Amino acid sequence: MSAATSQITILIPDPDEMMFVAGDNEQNIDRLEREFGVKIISRGAELRISGEAPAVARVGDLVGAMRTLSGRDHALRKPALERLIGDAKDSPVATPAEMRDVVATTTRGKRISPQSENQRAYVDAIRKYDLVFAVGPAGTGKSFLAVAMGVAALRDRKVSRLILTRPAVEAGERLGFLPGDLQEKIDPYLRPLYDALYELMPPERFARAQERGEIEVAPLAYMRGRSLNEAFIILDEAQNTTAPQMKMFLTRLGFGSQAVVTGDITQIDLAGEKSGLVLAREILRDVEGIAMVDFNDRDVIRHELVARIVRAYDRFEKGNAPK
Repeated sequence: MSAATSQITILIPDPDEMMFVAGDNEQNIDRLEREFGVKIISRGAELRISGEAPAVARVGDLVGAMRTLSGRDHALRKPALERLIGDAKDSPVATPAEMRDVVATTTRGKRISPQSENQRAYVDAIRKYDLVFAVGPAGTGKSFLAVAMGVAALRDRKVSRLILTRPAVEAGERLGFLPGDLQEKIDPYLRPLYDALYELMPPERFARAQERGEIEVAPLAYMRGRSLNEAFIILDEAQNTTAPQMKMFLTRLGFGSQAVVTGDITQIDLAGEKSGLVLAREILRDVEGIAMVDFNDRDVIRHELVARIVRAYDRFEKGNAPK
């Protein structure tokens, strides 16, 4: 028995908003018709959608989310639209409120908000759990969203310190051959964390916070023997921790603290050892109070080529995996 048919009409009085929703030469309308099996007619300020009731309702919700996207930074709109349509086929469409959930604002005034279903689940998990593991490919926003949430927690006085750490693992280079003293050798490993902080905080504010001990960026080895109370702690590039290092880090969590652990298990640089991140996810998966979030290529928010590169490598590695 076929599903009941229905029709809805959506009024979009803003011509620029209608143009964004419809797409160049109505390519977005054509795609929605193909993806969801509906008929869409655009006339002036009206968008008329008809077809089977569930599909019409889904497309109506999707158009509402697309209208919310229309006010975003121009460079982000196209990839965000791709993720939105892709996610809509498999899961409920984000509500306008979810689309407008602003996590932080950059120093240039750009609002940071979750761009995909997995990113929204990630932000929700950080808000609800004291320990969150986030695993996925490069460019999915794992580290940046964690830093944004940490800066917000520090700003709102939910914690008294923001601590960012990474294992200083050699990836094709030898620390001993790099110029400078120990700190200068370590700084390149920490640079991505500094870059994220500079995006979210004016330099003078960041410098004052460091001087007061409110923000600390340090190699993982510096965490040993410490109890980290009232802190928001981010362990980045965690795929390059050994099992003892990961256990050491996780047992640093003190009263009033929360930790976010991020990594990409396809980019492990350890020589002959099992990744502490991989092992921790196996051991802790069913432990109450811990959230696990997995990202995929559809969550990539860098240049659209990055998502294609990730998919190409996945196909190659799966094709060359041991039988």
